[in-house]
Amino acid sequence: MRYTAERYRRLAHKYALDEWEIASAAFEVMLAPSTRNAGNPWAVVTRAMKITCGVEVRAAGMLVSPSKVRHTARIVGFHDAIRFAERENLADYHPAFAVNPTTDDEEDSGGRARVAAVLSEIVGLFASAGWDAVLVTDCIEHVAYRLGDLTSRPNAVEVLRRDRAISTLLGIPPRSWAALLRIVLGHPAPKHAGTATGDGVLLRLLSGEPLDSLRCDTGLLAAIWAANPDKQTEP
Repeated sequence: MRYTAERYRRLAHKYALDEWEIASAAFEVMLAPSTRNAGNPWAVVTRAMKITCGVEVRAAGMLVSPSKVRHTARIVGFHDAIRFAERENLADYHPAFAVNPTTDDEEDSGGRARVAAVLSEIVGLFASAGWDAVLVTDCIEHVAYRLGDLTSRPNAVEVLRRDRAISTLLGIPPRSWAALLRIVLGHPAPKHAGTATGDGVLLRLLSGEPLDSLRCDTGLLAAIWAANPDKQTEP
């Protein structure tokens, strides 16, 4: 085996493999009766080792086992695995990875500014109906923060409403907290789907409805006024 390892050392190094790996593979080839009975056994082993080296390198590149690579029909048309980090320009891989710092930053900052403006308008709407500005600001900011972790507006209403610890930390009665959620995020009941009550003031403002329109919604203002913690009588 030492002789075999030495014999195929250059071949192994050509494919960045260890010569003892090649020697081990050569030993398996030597066990075959066809190899022992061949006119030039070493020629058979050498040919088998060249194929084995190619298979090992191909398998490592494709991240599969050598046995799968030996069936060439399975890998025709496939290239070696390429990690994202190995590409100098990801945009060449797919247009979705293209980034325009000028326009993308402007759109992102514009979206954040729009959301911040809408949240401020909601706070002002509640404050105009008698809510404490500091309290409602804390509530709205917490709702906006949690929305990113929840799957939908109806889901957000139920999850936030059932978390009694939130209302305690914010210092707002549970009934007022639940009412605020339905007003801001929309009432989750199916009968309110597609209505102003079902949409909630956040979606209405983000959809482009002017704040003055909400101020003229007497039903909305009455709901905000009724939900005011100062108007709630907790048992």
